[in-house]
Amino acid sequence: MDLGFETIGNACLIFHDGGPVLATDPWLSGTAYFGSWILSHEVPAEQQSNVRACSWLWISHGHPDHLSLPSLEQLRDKTILLPDHHGGRVARDLRELGFRVQVMRDGEWLQLSPRLRICAVANYNQDAVLLVDLDGHLIIDANDAGDRGARRLFARELHRFRKRTFLACLLGYGDADMINFFDEQGHRVLPAAARKDPVGPQVAAVLHAYGIQNYLPSSSQHRYQRTDSLWANEFTTPETEFQNGFESTTARCLPAFVRYDLRRDDCSCIDPRSTAGTVARPEDFGDDWSQPLERDDEQLLRAYLARFEHLRTCLGFVTFRVGHRDLTIDIAREHRRGVTFEVPRHSLLAAVGWHAFDDLMIGNFMRTTLHGDWWGRSGPAALYPLWNAFVTKYGDNGGAHTAAGLRAYFADYLARGFTDFALDPADPALAAALQPYLPAVPPA
Repeated sequence: MDLGFETIGNACLIFHDGGPVLATDPWLSGTAYFGSWILSHEVPAEQQSNVRACSWLWISHGHPDHLSLPSLEQLRDKTILLPDHHGGRVARDLRELGFRVQVMRDGEWLQLSPRLRICAVANYNQDAVLLVDLDGHLIIDANDAGDRGARRLFARELHRFRKRTFLACLLGYGDADMINFFDEQGHRVLPAAARKDPVGPQVAAVLHAYGIQNYLPSSSQHRYQRTDSLWANEFTTPETEFQNGFESTTARCLPAFVRYDLRRDDCSCIDPRSTAGTVARPEDFGDDWSQPLERDDEQLLRAYLARFEHLRTCLGFVTFRVGHRDLTIDIAREHRRGVTFEVPRHSLLAAVGWHAFDDLMIGNFMRTTLHGDWWGRSGPAALYPLWNAFVTKYGDNGGAHTAAGLRAYFADYLARGFTDFALDPADPALAAALQPYLPAVPPA
C-alpha cells in the first residue's frame, strides 16, 4: 500500500507513505495487567511485519495495553515518540531501559516522511491525542484519552483538512476500568456495562459533535483470560457491536480491523484469528490468592498511601484483604468512608512497587468494596476522582502527590494553552476536587 493505514490489535494503527512509517501503541502479542488481558485477536504476520518495518513508534500513555514492553523489546531499533506528560515518567523509564525516545511538544507538527506529519497534545489524565496528517487526510488517534484539551487542538486544526477524516477512540460498554465491585454483604455490584446499551448511537454522536467522517474502533479489542477475571468477558464490547444502532447520513462506522488505501479510497477487512477460549491461572503470573502479607509488606503499603496528601481530605481508611487476612490503614478517621481491596499479594506489591495501582484496577481480578457514604455514588463513579485520578493518574504516573505538587501539575497543563477547566465538560465531582489546586479565578 502506497498511502493509507491499517488498524489491528487493541489500539495499533500502522501508517503507510510509500511503505510503513509509523505504528501507534503496538501491543503485538503477550499479556497485560498481570496476565489478565490478552488481545481479542492475534496480530497477523503481515501486520507484525509492517510494524517492524516502521521507523517510528508512538506511545500514547503508560498502560500496558498501549505501552507493551514485550512488544517493544522486538522493536528496539525504532525511535519512540511520546507526548509531553508532566513528570516525564514514561520517557524516563524507557530511556533507562535503553530505548531511543523523542518527546513531542504539545501542538507542534513533526514531519516523519514526505506525506506524513503528526501533532500531539498531552492531557492531565496522563494520556494523549495524536493527529496524523497523511497527504491531507486526517486520522485522529484518541485511544483512551477522551477530550481533556483535545477540543482546542481540533478547533485549530480540523478546518484545514478537506479530504477524508477519521477518528479512532475508545467507545463501548465500559469494561476497561475497575468494574469488579461488591457490596458489604458480598454481592456483586453490576457495572453500567451490564446494560449493554447499543454502541452505534455513541459513535454517531461523537462523529457528529466533531464533524468527523469515519469512526475506527480502538482500545477495546481485548479479552480477559485469568480464571479470576474471566467473568468480565461478559462486559467487553464485541467488534461487531460498534455498528449496532449507528445511523448517519454524513459519517461511517468502519469495522474494527481494516486496511484503508487512501489513494484508491478502498477499505478492506483484515480477518485476524480470535483468541476466544484462552484461559490461564493466576498462578501462571505469580498470584496465589491464599498467600498472606509478610511483616515488611505493611510498612511498604503504609508508605505508599502516605504519599497521597489528597486522600486525607476525604478518605477514612484503606483495607487490603490479602490471603484472607485484613490490613487496615488509617488515612483520616474523621472521614467515615473507606475502601477494601481484595487482591493477591504478588500483584499488589508489584503494582505498589511500580507505582502502577491502575494496573490492578483495570485487570479486574481485584475485588473492591466501598464502606460508608461515597457522596451517594457507587462503583467506578464513587472512586473517581478520589482514587482513579489523584492516586493512579496524577500521583503514580504524574508524580504529583502533595498539594504543592498538584498545583504545579495543573499549572503546567494550563500554561500549555490547550487545557481549560472552565470549558472542560468534566463532571461536578472532578471540578470540586480540583478546585483547591487550580489558580484562583479573579472576580469579573
